[in-house]
Amino acid sequence: MYHRKLGLGKSMKSDISNKKSLGISIIRIHLGIILLAHGWLKVSVFTVLGTVGYFSSIGLPPIVAYLVIFGELVGGFALVLGIQTRLASALTVPILFGAAAMNSGNGWLHSSTGGGWEYAASLTVIACAIAISGSGQYLRININPLNRFLPSFIKN
Repeated sequence: MYHRKLGLGKSMKSDISNKKSLGISIIRIHLGIILLAHGWLKVSVFTVLGTVGYFSSIGLPPIVAYLVIFGELVGGFALVLGIQTRLASALTVPILFGAAAMNSGNGWLHSSTGGGWEYAASLTVIACAIAISGSGQYLRININPLNRFLPSFIKN
């Protein structure tokens, strides 16, 4: 309706839609790469046991460390490939929000001693936006095996 008022033709509407979809796709892949990098860091540099030890030292049960590593690796992989994007994005929100909450006492900037909360909070907002908007139509594998079990608002 808005496009008709401006006198925009069908091809102009399509162009705007394609640009939005491309932007969403880029943000989805960006978040996926960040999650993969953080998950891989926990496995390859800190090691799984080191990560579990760190989570325990800040008062979290060991299972949380395993879930975070799994969520970052699998969620990141799914986001990069565009598989079950809304679900993957929604499931990363608690991980990202938890990181922001755990760093809330360290100040705002991520560069603060102990790491601040702004970077994780920003990623939380990005994950929420992707969960709402979906994967975009570019650079994705259109495989969504869980769609038959999911409510319509979370299907890709």
